[in-house]
Amino acid sequence: MILSPKDQITTPQAAVIVINFILGTGLLTLPRSATEKVHTPDVWISVILGGIFTMIAGVIMVKLSQQFPQKTFYQYSIEIVGKWVGGLLNLFILCYFLLTCGFQLRSMAEVIKYLLLESTPTWAITMIFMWVGLYLIFGGINPIARLFEIILPVTVIFFLVVVFMSFKIFEIDNLRPVLGEGVVPVLRGVKTTALAFTGPEIMLLLIPFMKQPQKAIKALLFGVSIPLIFYVITVVMVIGALSVEGVVTRTWPTLDLIRSFEVSGLIFERFESLLLVVWIMQIFSTFTITFYSAALGLAQLSKKSIYPFMFGLLPILYIIAMIPKNINDQFKLGDFVGNVALWLFGLLPILLLIISRVKGGKYETIT
Repeated sequence: MILSPKDQITTPQAAVIVINFILGTGLLTLPRSATEKVHTPDVWISVILGGIFTMIAGVIMVKLSQQFPQKTFYQYSIEIVGKWVGGLLNLFILCYFLLTCGFQLRSMAEVIKYLLLESTPTWAITMIFMWVGLYLIFGGINPIARLFEIILPVTVIFFLVVVFMSFKIFEIDNLRPVLGEGVVPVLRGVKTTALAFTGPEIMLLLIPFMKQPQKAIKALLFGVSIPLIFYVITVVMVIGALSVEGVVTRTWPTLDLIRSFEVSGLIFERFESLLLVVWIMQIFSTFTITFYSAALGLAQLSKKSIYPFMFGLLPILYIIAMIPKNINDQFKLGDFVGNVALWLFGLLPILLLIISRVKGGKYETIT
């Protein structure tokens, strides 16, 4: 796979892409979904364990891809397991990226309607973001990476400022006792929290674009560590302010936390709209990188230009985004996508890595 210089990204850019992929709707919904499973204030421990599990799975994916530094998963999977099995695996990966893209697209529309544009039709919001996303990915991976580098610092600054302002309603007693009901509830939440870290799978496609693919593990670990810190802070602050009982009854507990306080004397006394603007950009990031990944897969498998597939995927993404009839259906779609990711990227890379190693030194590996 021959790439032009404009298609190359640096190691920090690869890490930023991983971070932006992970930080989608998770920060808005993770406190509720994880607390429903754990039912204790120890959700933050489940988040840490889920992050560690994700790092391990991500390293395996990187090790697999580093054996084929000039090829994406779509290309080398066929070399490992043959044309038919590899083609089936590629189909699963394509469907995953399409479902994730559609899910993020609908999530953007739902959050915007929830706080900003209550009377605006979902289809109108969805179509605007689809065309803006198409404009971005038309330039390839490099413009995507550069935009993500702009979005991430803004996200970090505004998120930390707004969340830590909620200390005025934070109650440490809502987080006690630690492990009061033992380890079992914590372990019940690990699967849910691990699903919130879906995103390292993008490394299966990114390594051929990296200028220094031998540093991919460093990019992966940094890319997962930042969302892990964000998630722990979010869960601790949301449960500390709203309590376990208060979190499980809210659809978007993080937004409800921000709406539950105001700071007088500042330009902005309420901050949910400010946070929403930042998080629209973050969800948009996940949407665009999955959009590009799906189009890239179709282009590489068919050995055609990527641009017709970018346009051709628009109606498919719109249909996927419109499938959920309500917010409950939307959450079910998110759970389904997360479970698919768990099987595809938790198990499949291990099997392919074993098979490729058994076949021996046939491949070009990174030293």
